[in-house]
Amino acid sequence: MPAPLMVIPSSPELPKECDAVVIGGGIVGACAAWYLAKGGMRVALIEKGRVGCEQSSRNWGWCRQQNRDQRLLPLATASLSCWEEIAEDLGEDLGFRRTGLLYVSDDEAELANWRDWSVFGNDQGVENHMLTAKEATELARSTGKAWKGGVSAPSDGIADTSSAAPRIARGLLSRGGTVHQFCAARGLETSAGKVTGVVTEAGTIRTSRVILAGGAWSSSFCRQLGISFPQATIRSTAISTLPGGPDIPHAFHSKGATITRRRDGGITLAISQLARVDPTPQSLRYARHFLPMFMARSDVLSFGDLRALFNGQESLRKWALDRPTPMERIRTLDPRPEPGVVALILERAHRFIPELASLGVQTSWSGYIDSTPDGLPVIDPDAGPEGLVLATGFSGQGFGTGPGTGRLVADIVLGQDSAIPRAGLELARLHKGRAKVARF
Repeated sequence: MPAPLMVIPSSPELPKECDAVVIGGGIVGACAAWYLAKGGMRVALIEKGRVGCEQSSRNWGWCRQQNRDQRLLPLATASLSCWEEIAEDLGEDLGFRRTGLLYVSDDEAELANWRDWSVFGNDQGVENHMLTAKEATELARSTGKAWKGGVSAPSDGIADTSSAAPRIARGLLSRGGTVHQFCAARGLETSAGKVTGVVTEAGTIRTSRVILAGGAWSSSFCRQLGISFPQATIRSTAISTLPGGPDIPHAFHSKGATITRRRDGGITLAISQLARVDPTPQSLRYARHFLPMFMARSDVLSFGDLRALFNGQESLRKWALDRPTPMERIRTLDPRPEPGVVALILERAHRFIPELASLGVQTSWSGYIDSTPDGLPVIDPDAGPEGLVLATGFSGQGFGTGPGTGRLVADIVLGQDSAIPRAGLELARLHKGRAKVARF
């Protein structure tokens, strides 16, 4: 079943030309389009399904600095301010709140890793506090058990996964942009190594600037342009309860369960250790790139089933621009949740906080996380034809960092110096031997 999602209308007509086209209507694409329009550009946002329908509405909703890899921390920090800036400019509530995040654990090795990051984070100006056993037990008192320790990140927060991307995309209209749903981008037209247009199922848009924020579909799209982009998709499952329940922290995590209070009063439940890797032709092609990642995260990743073979998001074939593509056959990646995984999430969550057992399940869903071999995104204006900027491969970190990414990408396209660094996020790093797996 799909995750809860706000539905917005599309613009009535596809423009024949514009200053920039953003491919992909997730949080990254919506924010990039917003900042480009704010910078004075005529922008078209293209989405093969509904805005926010894939991973942008299927994640936990966390907007964090805590435990970010040092290469991504500046983007994560900038994104918190961008969440607030976009909401103020829009005059809309995106559900963003600096509620704080709480992590608790009984694992000494995990606590030692958090302690190391806490020293680094404080040196970078990120407020976070290691918790004693007494403090962790008190802050997580709703679990009814004693904890060895934990960490609190009071300046981090959460946002509304069901409406953030749609609200930002809808706001794009007020700045003269257009939004086109159920309109797949089939490919690019180029001349002399430069982008000249985007071919969609509804027609061609003349433009010299394109941002690819296609999530799980990005590597296959890049293949059409002769760009090799090592990417695999990781399947993850979550549950949303009906509103109500105990007085719990807005967002907290342990190995047993991750719990987030939703904007509608319900609760998102998940277990990070239950992620699945579904084999596909593409994942086999790039297997050697991903071996370090799989080895480093063998405690949270396991092999899934063959369902992704038939989706098309990791196909090795090329498609014609004048015929329907796999993206038109499958508008939304909506893998069916495994009943056993759903049951395990509920069982652990109920054991974690027994009062949750009184809440009915609103819905459950799975989604595909676009992942790179080192667990970091690709933000790169130099990987393909002139005028194309890649902003994808966020490896489960795209929702929280989406606003900062949108601002960074807009700065690149507008030719402005950006206060947000992107060193270490170029595509070429993934082809230079063994990638350094992100620590987060």
